[in-house]
Amino acid sequence: MSESNPAFGIGLGIMPWADAVYDLEQGKTAQEPFGSATLYFEGKTQELSYLVAGSVVLNPGQEPHPPHQHPEEEFLFIGEGTGEILIDGKTRAVGAGSVMFSKGDSLHGVKNTGTVPMRFYYFKWLK
Repeated sequence: MSESNPAFGIGLGIMPWADAVYDLEQGKTAQEPFGSATLYFEGKTQELSYLVAGSVVLNPGQEPHPPHQHPEEEFLFIGEGTGEILIDGKTRAVGAGSVMFSKGDSLHGVKNTGTVPMRFYYFKWLK
């Protein structure tokens, strides 16, 4: 589950989540060619063997990586900006307030098609 990019599941180590509030300033942020990626927490819960939460800021015209698949289910929430999400073989325009759900191993991707940075928040998990 660990990859080289903090936005996609590495950084703070696998530990149980505690009841708490996780702020952007407490996350581990890395500057990337596409913008920045912040990992808030990665670990397990009482119900899940793996859960990761983070956010990504995409500069205009950027995507964090090409469309991809992974075993985790995922929610992705657009917080600001506009872009496109590829899911279920279709590309759809998205903006602040849009939510994507991806089943495990489903091909999906996100790209900023706007003129300002786009921030999204993601949550991935395994039972």
